[in-house]
Order: sequence, then structure tokens, then C-alpha cells
Amino acid sequence: MATKQSTIDYILDQLASLDDMAARKMFGEYALYCRGKVVALVCDDTLFMKITAPGKAFVGSDYHEGYAYPGAKVSMRIDEERMDDRIWLSELVRLTADNLPMPKAKKKGRRQMPTARSVR
Repeated sequence: MATKQSTIDYILDQLASLDDMAARKMFGEYALYCRGKVVALVCDDTLFMKITAPGKAFVGSDYHEGYAYPGAKVSMRIDEERMDDRIWLSELVRLTADNLPMPKAKKKGRRQMPTARSVR
């Protein structure tokens, strides 16, 4: 089941106080970006926040771990009640973004065409 656009709109509205928030659709689900860093995934209308030490300390025992999709790294599964608290959610996203490395720059290389092999 794909995430509804209304869920993404709601989450982004809750995080409106943060600078440079964005969502990008990927395979029917979404990645949430804060200042160019992926901080969370939204899959099946559920928010899965990346785990950082400060984020975990901020949340305490008030979360459950979960997987956004099979084979994904473990994340904090944020329930709807916590998503409704825009101050709490904004602080968690800010802490997470502050403690994640910047993504590596993609190399701009010329893509080489495969060479033809002679068949004998």
C-alpha cells in the first residue's frame, strides 16, 4: 500500500517551522529531507525516523523500532499521536538532521558505452 499524498502534506505542515524540509517520492513511498539530508522514510503512511544517539536520547523509551521496508535498517517508528505534536516532531527532526553526515556528492563522470565484441 503506497503512502497517500495527504499524509506527506500533513507531515510537512507539522514540520513547517524547520528550514529546508522536502519530501521526494520513491517507489510509491517517500523520503523526508531536512537541509539536504534524508532524515526519515514514510512507508504505508507510517513515519520511520533514522536513529541517532541524540534523537534516541530525546525520545527516550517513547518509541518502537520498525523497518520501513524489508531489508531496511531499523528506524524509530513514530506513532500518529507523536506526529500530532508539531513541536516534539520538529525537535526530533532537527536533532536527527544535525547528527547525520552530509550526503556524499555524486561523481560527474561520463558514462561509457559498452564496447562491441566481435563474434567468431
